[in-house]
Amino acid sequence: MGIFFPKEGLAVEEPVSLSRGLGSSSHLRLKSIDSGMASSTLLAILKLLMILICAGWVALWILKPTQIWTRKWKVAEESANNTIFGYYGLNFAVYTFPIIAVCIIGLLFLDLKAANQRSRSSRTSSIISSSPLVVNSFLGILSSIEILVILLFILFLAWTYYARISNDFKKLLPDKSLKLNLWQLKYLRIATRFGLLAEACLALLLLPILRGLALFRILGIQFEASVRYHTWLGTAMIFFAAIHGASTCFVWGVSHHIQKEIWKWQSTGRIYLAGAITLVTGLVIYVTSLPQIRRMKFEIFYYTHHLYTIFLVFFLFHGGDRHFYTVFGGLFLFSLDKLLRIIQSSPRTCMISARTFPSKAVEIVLPKDPWLKYMATSVIFMKIPAISHLQWHSFSIISSSRAENQTMSVIIKSEGWWTNSLYDLIQAEIEKGADKRKGIPVAIEGPYGPASLDFLKYDSLLLVAGGSGITPFLSILEELNSSSSKSRYPSRIHLVYVIKKAQDFCLLHPISHLLVNHSTENCHLNLKLFVTQETQAGVGIKELLNEFSKVRTLELDTVCANYAVHGPESPCCLAAIVGMSSIIFLFFLICFNHVIIPSGKHSNSSKQKTPSWMVDLLLIAAFVLALACNGLVAVLLRWRRLKKGIQPISEKDMKPLDLSSAEIRNALEEHEVHFGGRPNFEDIFGMFQEETCGSNIGVLVCGPETLKESVAAACRKQSNCFKFGGGKRTEPCFTFHSLNFTL
Repeated sequence: MGIFFPKEGLAVEEPVSLSRGLGSSSHLRLKSIDSGMASSTLLAILKLLMILICAGWVALWILKPTQIWTRKWKVAEESANNTIFGYYGLNFAVYTFPIIAVCIIGLLFLDLKAANQRSRSSRTSSIISSSPLVVNSFLGILSSIEILVILLFILFLAWTYYARISNDFKKLLPDKSLKLNLWQLKYLRIATRFGLLAEACLALLLLPILRGLALFRILGIQFEASVRYHTWLGTAMIFFAAIHGASTCFVWGVSHHIQKEIWKWQSTGRIYLAGAITLVTGLVIYVTSLPQIRRMKFEIFYYTHHLYTIFLVFFLFHGGDRHFYTVFGGLFLFSLDKLLRIIQSSPRTCMISARTFPSKAVEIVLPKDPWLKYMATSVIFMKIPAISHLQWHSFSIISSSRAENQTMSVIIKSEGWWTNSLYDLIQAEIEKGADKRKGIPVAIEGPYGPASLDFLKYDSLLLVAGGSGITPFLSILEELNSSSSKSRYPSRIHLVYVIKKAQDFCLLHPISHLLVNHSTENCHLNLKLFVTQETQAGVGIKELLNEFSKVRTLELDTVCANYAVHGPESPCCLAAIVGMSSIIFLFFLICFNHVIIPSGKHSNSSKQKTPSWMVDLLLIAAFVLALACNGLVAVLLRWRRLKKGIQPISEKDMKPLDLSSAEIRNALEEHEVHFGGRPNFEDIFGMFQEETCGSNIGVLVCGPETLKESVAAACRKQSNCFKFGGGKRTEPCFTFHSLNFTL
C-alpha cells in the first residue's frame, strides 16, 4: 500500500497537471493572438496617420501658388501675430512640422514593426515597386512606382511655375525704381519663379540621405539606395537655381544695375549678395560631385560637400525666414541626424583582428555588444584616425548578428587612396612582431539596414554579384544559414559571381564552409563563377579553394579602447528626441522674438524697422540651442547605455579545408567555374524556368551599373509576375532588387 499510493497519487495528478498546462498554453496562445492583432491595428493606424499628413503637406504645396492661398495665408499670419506664436510659429507648424511629424510616427512604426516580424508579409507591393520598367544606360533602372513619382513631381513643378507666372503677368507694371521696361520686367519675373522651383527641390533634398532618422526605410528603401534620389533632386535644384541667378544678372546687366544690386546688403527684402554666394557654393558642390570627379578624386568631393552649411545659411539670408521654413523640415532632421551620428561614433573601438587577401582586400573584425542586432545587408560607416581624422566610408557588413554574437566583420577592397592606405597599414602590422603590434582605433556609425527581411521571403533566390558587390550577399548567406526557421526564408539559392581575376575569388573566404557543404539544413547553395579577364584550363572550385591558404591573419591588441560597437539608439528613443527637439526650438524661437525684437513688432511699422537678417539670426540661434540641448540629452543616454570593457572573444579558428573526402568532392562538382566570358543571364533565368514551377524567385543584384542593367533587362523579359488570371501560375515570378555595397 505504501508503494501503491504514490503511484495512485501520480496517476491522479498527471491529468490535472496536463490539463492545467494545456489551459495555460491555450491562454498564452490566445493572448499572443490578441497582442498580434493589437500590434497590426496600431501599425495600420500609424500608417494611416503618415499617409494623411503627407497628403496634407502635398496639398499645401499644390495650393501655395494660387491666389486663394495667398489671401488666406496673409489673414492667417495677421491673426497669428496677435498670439504668442507669431507668424514664425505658424510657418513652422504648417510648413516644417509635417515632415518632423512623419519622421516621429515613422520611427514608432519601424519600432513596432520590428517587434512584430513573426508574421509573413505579402509580396505584392514588393513585386510592383521593385520590378524594373525602364532599363537604360542613361536613366538607370527605374521601377513603375519611381516613374510615377517622377512624373507627378514634374507635373507639380510645371503647375507651380504656370500658376506663379500667370498671376505675375496679370498685374505687371513697369518698375520705375529699377528703370525696367515691360519685357525686362517679364523676364525678371520668369527668372524669379525659377528660384521657387529650386526651393521645392531643396525642400526634399536632404530627406534621402538621412541615416538614423531615415524616412525612406518606411518604404523599404535603404540609405545607400536612396542616395540617387538626393542626386536627382540636387541636379534639378542647381539647374533651376542657375537659370534663376543667371537670368537675374542678365536683366540687371541690360538695365545697367548689376553692380548696384548684386553688392547691396539691404535691411529688408531679398539680399542678392547672399543669393550670389548661395549659387556659387551650390555650383562648386555640384561640379565636384560629378561621377568623373567623385570616383577619381573622392577627397575633393567629400570635403567640398561640407560647404552645404554655407549654402543653407546664405539661402536663409537671401530668401528670408518665410521661404526658409518651407525647406527647414529636411534641414532640421538632417542636422539632428548628423549630431546623433557624431555622438554615436564616440567613443572609439578597436579592431580585434584582420585578414589580408591576395586580391588586395582586407577583412576587419570589430567587437560589438551582444545585444546589438542588425539585419542582413546592413552597412556601417567607418573612420580610421590613423588614416584620416575626417573621412568616413561606408561598407557592407558580411557577418550575421544571429551567428556572431560578439563580433561584426567587413571586407574592404583596395580601390582608392583611403582603402590602399588601410591595406598598407594592416600589412605593416602583420610584418611586425606580435610584441610590437599596437591596437588600431576605429570610429563606427551604424549599423544601418532594412527594417525587415521581407525582400528575402521568396521560395528561391538568385544572387548576382560583381567584384566587391559580393559583400552584402555574404551577410545574406550567413543569415539564411544560421536561421532557425525553415519556412521563413528560401531553401534554394543560386549565386552568380562575376570577377575579373581568379584571385578575387578569395572574397568568398567567409562562406567557404557553405561552398564545401553546399546543402545544409536551411539552404541549398549553388555557385556559378565567371572570371572575365583570365583563361585557365582545368581549374575548378577545388583548385580555387586552395588559394585560401594565401590568406594572412593579424591578431591585434584591443587595449586602445574599452568599448564595443553598440549601434544607434532605438527608433522609439529617436522619436522622443526628435519630438523634444522641435518643442525646444519653438520655445527658443518664441522667446527670442519676444525679448530681442521690439515689443511693437506685430505692427507693420516696427516690422519694417527690424532688419530681416536679424530675424534670420534669431532662427539660427534658436536652432543651434535646440541642437545643443538635445545633444546633451543624447550624450547622457549614450553613456548610460554604454558598457565599459570588451568581453573576451573567442575567435573562430579558420581550419584548412579538407577537400579529400569523396562527399566534399561531389559537392564541389555541383559548382561551376567559367573563364574568359561573361554570364548570359537569359540562359541563367531560363534554367530557373526548368527547375522551378510557379514559384516566387527573388533576384538580388549588387555590382557595377552595367551588370545591374543586364540583370534587370533579363528579369523584365523573363518575369511573369503580371500575368493575371484565375488559374494557378505555372511559370516562375522573378522580382528584382538592386543593392549597393558602397556610395
